Order: sequence, then structure tokens, then C-alpha cells
Amino acid sequence: MRNILIFIVLCLLGFNAFANTSERLNQAAFAPQVRIDNQPLTLKSQVVFTYLWADVYAAALYTRPEQSPKQALRLNSNTRLELYYFRAIDRDDVIKAAWTTLEKQLTTNTLEKLRSEIDRLHAQFTDIRPGDRYALNFDPTNGLSLDINGARRFSSPNTELARAYLGIWLAPSGLSDELRNTLLAGK
Repeated sequence: MRNILIFIVLCLLGFNAFANTSERLNQAAFAPQVRIDNQPLTLKSQVVFTYLWADVYAAALYTRPEQSPKQALRLNSNTRLELYYFRAIDRDDVIKAAWTTLEKQLTTNTLEKLRSEIDRLHAQFTDIRPGDRYALNFDPTNGLSLDINGARRFSSPNTELARAYLGIWLAPSGLSDELRNTLLAGK
């Protein structure tokens, strides 16, 4: 009897987690299509990032309609990573997490080469409030741009910066393997 009760509780918890994810993605309300520098991009995947049982943000990945997320990364094609935040986060904590991940992923030489551009990008960050949207846009011609709540706050033509910074979410040894795998799997 005890095993049956444990099984029922686990099933209910699993259902609630699924329902919560669905509700969270509805709350994030990612557009099915966006235009970045006149290039249409289609929503390919979305996922809720949870840390210590707390939903932190929903992430959505957009690529050109004819490309899968993996193809877009391999071909260095137009990509948008959009984050919708559920919780308040101090900007210094975001910057610290970014540096920790970049230091795991990149060589010391690459980090030093990109440091001034990363610092310039981080200077645009603000304390995050629930409902805020951050979007990183990559265009092979124009490099990386950052939109915060729909306003362009940063741009750099440095494609190496774009690959490195998007790698925080999309490259191996990033913030979360589960998040990365879900985003790159597509729908």
C-alpha cells in the first residue's frame, strides 16, 4: 500500500511539474515569429529553467524557418535567444554567473581577447524584475546585439563574442545541459 501511495504522489508531482511548465511558457508568451534586422526567425524551442525547485526564466530559441537550431549554430546563421524572467535577480549575480560559465568554456587567451567587449555588454545589464525580457540576437553580418524589454541596448560586430556569449546557454559546459539539449532539439 505504501508503494502505491508513493507512486501516486510521484505521478501527481510529475503532472503538476508539467502543468507548471506549460503555464510558465504561456506566461512567457514567446512570439511564434520575430524579425531581426529584416530577417524572419521562427520559434524552434522553448524551455523553463529551474534552479533549486524555483522557476527562474523561460528561454526560447529562434532560427531561420528552414533551419533547425543545430544547423543554425553549425552554419553561424541568424539566431535569437530570448529569456523571460519569473524572478528578480541582481545584475551582479547575472554577471557573476556569466563569467563563471565563460571561464569554464573558454581559454584564458580567448577570454582576455573578449574581456573588454564582454564588460561593455555587461555594463548594459540592469537588475532583473519579474516579466523582464532579455534577447541576444546573432547575425553573421552584424554580430551580436542585446535587447532588454524590446529596446536595443548593445551591439557589436564581433562574431567571436556572439558565439562565446550565446555559448553560455548553447555550448557544452554551459549553464545547464538539460536547457541546452532542449533548446537545440527544436520542437
